[in-house]
Amino acid sequence: MPKPTPDTFRRLAALAAIEDAASRPTRSILEAYSGTEMATIPVGTADDLERAVGRARAAQQGWATRTPAQRAEVLDAFADLVHKHSAALQDIAQAETGKARIYAQEEVLDVAITARHYATVGPKLLAERRVKGMLPGATNVRVRYQPKGVVGVISPWNYPLTLAASDAVAALLAGNAVVIKPDSQTPYCALAIAELLYEAGLPADLYAVVPGPGSVVGQAILASTDYVMFTGSSETGASLAEQAGRRLIGFSAELGGKNPMIVTKSANIARAVDGAARACYSNSGQLCISIERLYVDKAIADEFTAKFAEHVSNMKLTATYDFSADMGSLASAAQIDGTEAHVEDAKAKGAKVVAGGRRRADLGPFFYEPTVLTEVTEQMECFAGETFGPVVSIYPVDSTDEAIKLANQTDYGLNASVFAGSSSEAQEIAEQLRAGTVNINEGYAAAWASTAAPMGGMGISGVGRRHGEEGLLKYTEPQTIAEQRFLGIDKTRGIPDGVYRTITPFAIRALKYLPGR
Repeated sequence: MPKPTPDTFRRLAALAAIEDAASRPTRSILEAYSGTEMATIPVGTADDLERAVGRARAAQQGWATRTPAQRAEVLDAFADLVHKHSAALQDIAQAETGKARIYAQEEVLDVAITARHYATVGPKLLAERRVKGMLPGATNVRVRYQPKGVVGVISPWNYPLTLAASDAVAALLAGNAVVIKPDSQTPYCALAIAELLYEAGLPADLYAVVPGPGSVVGQAILASTDYVMFTGSSETGASLAEQAGRRLIGFSAELGGKNPMIVTKSANIARAVDGAARACYSNSGQLCISIERLYVDKAIADEFTAKFAEHVSNMKLTATYDFSADMGSLASAAQIDGTEAHVEDAKAKGAKVVAGGRRRADLGPFFYEPTVLTEVTEQMECFAGETFGPVVSIYPVDSTDEAIKLANQTDYGLNASVFAGSSSEAQEIAEQLRAGTVNINEGYAAAWASTAAPMGGMGISGVGRRHGEEGLLKYTEPQTIAEQRFLGIDKTRGIPDGVYRTITPFAIRALKYLPGR
């Protein structure tokens, strides 16, 4: 079973922004499939982070003087390198997370797509533009976009390539430097991204990776950077937002979700079954935008449940670095323990397991079967709480209206999915759902991979957006420069004050008749 070599890890570890790394304490990095140590990583400190921010701040001044088109050339080259080294990147992602290779490939493709998108559209979005002034012809107004400075990224373990890169490339294109704290379980994915960015021509200090605990390095990011992007739990996100607010710095976050799928009685059942399996068990369910709640019309609920349970029971679980697995392992002991706790709690309170529901220690320490529950009630932890594992609950409903009402009965609002017999029916349902993204005939990828559209959460599922114009411009400070020319604001030379003050209100009112007003 091939995996990254010790030489790979040594090469990447040398890129960490940690001084005298050889003398530092280290943390073990486990191969998720086996639960055994495959590498170590030096543990960074707050001082390391502050030094990295200092170097980044100095380097950012020169980077900001480059045009957006010049910065885009680096990102375009980076996207080419990601494609070139796709297999090696997939190996590292699988080793650190245990995900099936198809979902490691999904990560790699996402990194390249996002970098290419911003390299293509970013220069135009960042271009200086002229807007209408107060007095046509007399007020000349232009809007510019200045970078924030140093952007701090705190990225999670579940998508360690995508979330170390997708936010960073937008921030870099906007003229910022980036200092990133990857999750302690998955530092090598972020370092692999760094290596390719440097090879693409990015000055090294502009993307600094500082591994270390969130309580130390993460807090230092909040204390010293100019903007923070966080992906993780809603609870942690709320705490970080409060701290950012005290410093009056910008903050954006993609947080948790308890995402619903609605399957109407007119839906194609076979298509819905296939779509639900992908939506629920991608990355073993460890995906903020994966589906955990299925609302199925009672007219088809029995048939759907039987076919879905059969499909899930036949999914192939295996520890392999090829494409033979439908689902891999969970990422850690904490993840499998939490998943098992939710299932056991549901069973003890009367839920029925119609597929899965067991650990698979025969495959590896963190394997858990993809699981389908029915008869789930409000008293069960998995009813409203995010499991973040391969567990989904099916709820039969009397009508589409009931499905929409139940889908919206949550504090979360990240992602949703609709399977219906017609596009018009699905579109009507989608517009009534309180979620930042809604996918029709798909679980999550259609919206996520449409990088021209904003992606993020409502409710406690997030603040701000990634992707789209919003995902780039949030890393900028818009600046308005307004020049008042031959007409003054309070008076104009040659016109008596009394006359000027008399005619000005009439002139302002007349502006509405001008084209475009």
